[in-house]
Amino acid sequence: MKLSEIKSQLPNLGQLTFLLPDGTSVPAHFHITEVGQVQKKFIDCGGTVRDEKSINFQLWEDGDYDHRLGAKKLLDIIELSERVLGLEDLEVEVEYQGDTIGKYGLDFNGEAFVLTKKMTDCLAKDKCGIPAEKPKLRLSSMQTASAGCCTPNSGCC
Repeated sequence: MKLSEIKSQLPNLGQLTFLLPDGTSVPAHFHITEVGQVQKKFIDCGGTVRDEKSINFQLWEDGDYDHRLGAKKLLDIIELSERVLGLEDLEVEVEYQGDTIGKYGLDFNGEAFVLTKKMTDCLAKDKCGIPAEKPKLRLSSMQTASAGCCTPNSGCC
C-alpha cells in the first residue's frame, strides 16, 4: 500500500486500527514512533546492484494505556514528514515488536489497516542456479495405460 493510499483512507476513519496477520488487533494504545523513508542499496547473490526505497512506519506499544493515536493525528504526522523529509509516494512497510522486530507490508480491509506477511526471496534465481518452479499437473488429466498400469513415457507418473 502506498503512502497516498493510506492518506486517502485516514479522513474516513473514526478509529485507527491495525491488525496483525493473524487477525488480532495491535493494542489500541500503540504509538507510531517513526515515519521515514528508507533506502536500501545492496548487491544480490547474482552480482546485480539494487536500490530499493520504501516508507517506514514503526508501531510501538507499551504501558501508556491512556494514549490513543487517532486517524487525524496520524495524517498530521504523515503530512509533516512529507514536508520536512520530502517523502516520496512509496510502498509503506511497518515495523512492529513481537518476539523480535517484525517487518510487514500494509493493506486496508475497509475498516482497519492490516499488517501483511513479507517473505524473503532470491532475486537472482536465473544467475545462481535456483531451478524454475515445477509445473503443477492434475492427476485426473494424465494419460493412463489401457491395461491399468504405467509404462515408461506414458505420462501417468
